[in-house]
Amino acid sequence: MKIAVNTRLLLKNKLEGIGWFMFETLKRIVREHPEHTFYFIFDRKYDGKFIFAENVIPIVIGPPARHVSLFYIWFEYSIPHALKKIKPDVFVSPDAYNSLRSPFKSLIVIHDLNFEHYPEKMPWLIRKYYRHFTPLFARKADRIATVSEFSKNDIVKQYSIDPDKIDVVYNGVNKDYIPVNESIKTGIKEKYTGGNDFFIYVGALIDRKNLDNLFKAFDQFKKTTKSNIKLLIVGSKMWRNKDLQLTYDAMQYKDDVVFTGRLPIEELCRATASALALTYVSYFEGFGIPILEAFATGVPVITSNVTSMPEVAGDAALLVDPFDVKEIADAMKKIAGDKSLREELIQKGYQRCKSFSWDLSAQHLWRSIEKTIAGL
Repeated sequence: MKIAVNTRLLLKNKLEGIGWFMFETLKRIVREHPEHTFYFIFDRKYDGKFIFAENVIPIVIGPPARHVSLFYIWFEYSIPHALKKIKPDVFVSPDAYNSLRSPFKSLIVIHDLNFEHYPEKMPWLIRKYYRHFTPLFARKADRIATVSEFSKNDIVKQYSIDPDKIDVVYNGVNKDYIPVNESIKTGIKEKYTGGNDFFIYVGALIDRKNLDNLFKAFDQFKKTTKSNIKLLIVGSKMWRNKDLQLTYDAMQYKDDVVFTGRLPIEELCRATASALALTYVSYFEGFGIPILEAFATGVPVITSNVTSMPEVAGDAALLVDPFDVKEIADAMKKIAGDKSLREELIQKGYQRCKSFSWDLSAQHLWRSIEKTIAGL
């Protein structure tokens, strides 16, 4: 079979959540199915490490699709033109985009619909594009995969899609996320927080990640405990957030918040594994991979009791109302002051993490591809 794949988010040293999903699942699928030919379609020069096996044929077509107007050109003109040459059995698009002009079968992966619930939190042009085209992409697709039961139900409700058309393909966790020894933990603390314990947040600095309330909660935690614990913020800005800047500027303990920017994967794994706890209190997630990453490294988790996060965390995390600053701060106090609670959550996290793996993710995505081709 010929399988064409939109791989425009496989970017060297710039893999985000969807990019990691592409990397981990496609790497396994192409190696496990050498009898099929995979056409990886990039929108710019690609790195050779993304050509996972000899049965992958890379194709570069322009223009580089990093702006709304270029999204449209790439998916509605460049992609159909490329697909006509390939004549694939299916077009797979792991980043939720589709080509409305393509006559070939398609499987798209919709990770979440946050823009339908919080449109005001996104730049105007981007949200207009998503809200107009995503329902069209979903209805055009022969099948849809998504990363949680929550997101599946959301897609059904928002777009009136037949639930039998949607497959759940959970995310996994990178094998590099493992516990580290005390020497490494000490080195990480000395490097970033002056030797002090720290809470960690990992992700983009965008509204739905709820850093505004995390900063307020951390300030409240510091005021009531007077501890030396710091807050490590790992991630890059996707767009400017004036409200977050104002909250940060108003913090009494803003000097205890450390911004690292994006970290290389090895350093990120070590930083996560060295934390006192992950504080991941988004108000909307399709999945929440950092939760699993913390579990795998033996780190307790504080996360939200809304959307997909309880589905991912199970009983292995402290669940909080992301809109309640006091509740978040109280969870921080519990984690900081109760060693036995930390150990209990660490052990539960190890067990919970066993339910998720990229091997399973790849298997489920492949089944979804097969069903799409078979017309099921």
